[in-house]
Formats: sequence, C-alpha cells, structure tokens
Amino acid sequence: MKLLTVVGARPQFIKAAAVSRAIRAQAHLGMQEVLLHTGQHYDENMSQVFFDELDIPQPKYNLAISGGTHGAMTGRMLEAVEQVLLQERPDCLLVYGDTNSTLAGALAAAKLHIPVAHVEAGLRSFNMRMPEEVNRILTDRVSSWLFCPSSAAVANLHAEGMSQGVSLVGDVMYDVALYYRERARQQSTVLSRLNVPPGQFVLATCHRAENTDDRMRLSAILKALAEIAVHTPVVLPLHPRTHKLVHDYGLAALLTGLQVTEPLPFLDMVALEQAAQVIFTDSGGVQKEAFFYRVPCITLRDETEWVETVELGWNQLVGAQHEAILAAYGGLKQPEPAVVQPYGAGDAAQQIIRQLTR
Repeated sequence: MKLLTVVGARPQFIKAAAVSRAIRAQAHLGMQEVLLHTGQHYDENMSQVFFDELDIPQPKYNLAISGGTHGAMTGRMLEAVEQVLLQERPDCLLVYGDTNSTLAGALAAAKLHIPVAHVEAGLRSFNMRMPEEVNRILTDRVSSWLFCPSSAAVANLHAEGMSQGVSLVGDVMYDVALYYRERARQQSTVLSRLNVPPGQFVLATCHRAENTDDRMRLSAILKALAEIAVHTPVVLPLHPRTHKLVHDYGLAALLTGLQVTEPLPFLDMVALEQAAQVIFTDSGGVQKEAFFYRVPCITLRDETEWVETVELGWNQLVGAQHEAILAAYGGLKQPEPAVVQPYGAGDAAQQIIRQLTR
C-alpha cells in the first residue's frame, strides 16, 4: 500500500512522527509512505528542526508555498498537490488536523477519486469564523477514513450524519507525548539557557488569527502576561506572524518584561511544557500537551475543540479579556488527578495503520 502524506505546519509534523514510525514498522509488508511538505511553516524552527528531532523522513516533495491569504494559499497548494498525486498515484492520501495544507490535500485527492484518510477527524469548535473550523468540516466530508481522537469527536460526526468510515483510535499526539517526554527531560537544556526553575515560570503561546488579527485582543493578552511577569517569569516563544503584528500594532513595549524567544525546537518546547507552573495558550496542540503532562492550562480562546480538558478541570477558557486572564491566574488551583484518559492508550498510530491495511 502506498500512502501520500501531506503536512505543512508544526502540529502536523508532531502527529506525523507517530504514524510515520508505525508505517516504517510495516515496511516488510509492502507499506510505503511518500511525504509531501507544503511549506506552510517554512521557518527553520517551525519546520526542519521538527523533522530532525522527531526522526521523520525527509519529504520527497517540498512545495515551498507559504504566505498570502487563506484562499490564495489553499489554491496554490491544491494545484501543486494535484500534480504530485498524478505523478505518484497513491492508494490513499493521509492528512492531519485542520490547516490549509489539510484542506488542499483532501480536495486534490477527492477530485482525483483517491481515498482520503483524516487523522484528528470530528473535532468541532462550532465557530465558523475560524478558518480551521471550515477546513476540518470540509476535510471530514470528503474523507473515506475518519480517525477520531475522542468519543466527543465521534459524536460530532454522528450528529452530522457521518458514521461510515468513522473510527475511535485515540490521539496520535498522546502517542508522541509518551514517546518523547523523557527524551525532552534528558536532552533539552532550555531551562538552564533561559534560567527558569521548574514549576516557577509561566509558558505562553499566541498565534491564532482570532487573537493576532484583533489589536484589542492581542493587547489585552500581552498586557496581562506583562503584569504576571512582574512577579513570575513568563516565557513567550513568539510565532513570526505574531511578532510582526505586535510591532505593526505598536505593542512592542508590552514585550519588555517577558522572556521572548524564537519558535522553539520540539524537545525544548516539551521540556518547558512539562516544567511550567501554568501554560497560557490559544493552540489546540499545546492545550492537549499541557493535559498530557498534567500542567494547568489557561486557554486564550472563547471555545475549544478539546472539551475533555475543560471537563476534567485541567483547562480554563478565558477568552482574551485582560481581567479574566488575571483572575484565572490568580485563582489557579492544582486540579484533581484525572482518573480517565479520554485520548486513548498511546497506540493511536498502530490502530490507524491496522485500519488502513484491513
């Protein structure tokens, strides 16, 4: 069986690490993976370093498509992925998550009648203003295999009339967390480089358009983080696009008291996540990683796809209001230990491969 895997952004590299490892384990049975990188994340610290640290095979194709509006980027990717599909003629196209790369790959394959497998299917924020929500809904609609990370994702698909091809396999990011958490502790030197003691610093990320494209929301987030940083170090790995908008909006002064870094390699980020007192983020992946490592999370969004993290008390939704962010941090309590693991047993990648080869 020949799979063409489309990736383009940091979360997809992480998810692909687990599945690509499972595919290589089946090479003796004739399973082959061709990796295509759209180039959506092109920065060294957001792309190549993940392939190096996660032992992902180098992509056979790199489209180097990044920047521009959502429509322009997706259209260019769609055209380029189609050409690769015509050349490779895979038995299946594999996509992850909800980026423009995901949608472009899925549409290109569907129009050529190549079956699509969607890893992380069924997630819903129920906010159609999010580009990611549009991408994931459309991708689910054209997919033959819908690999769900949680029972809530399965229920979402059933509510939309989709049951054919739906499988509850667990979350491949949990596979990755289990595999790399100890390696990050042993190999990363980021805590000493930044001079932050374990359990005595805040980790923050902010990159979603709903926050970065709104000056008031971004200002409120940075102002709250700056006030927290007066008493507790705040480490902020800053996405290149966020960095540009901070300066465009004239908000650079709010970064003064923060420990701002470039986007971090995977193992450094995992080491920081495990050692943080609390994590502030608008990233879906970081919310889950916080839960996996049992670190309290305060999510800078009005909704989340990962409802289980909220229901189990490890995640608070606070939006982007300055007072709400500070109140959540001021009232922070260590949650009760989670007695259930809603994202599987750490074998999602193996389950995916078994389903694809049946």
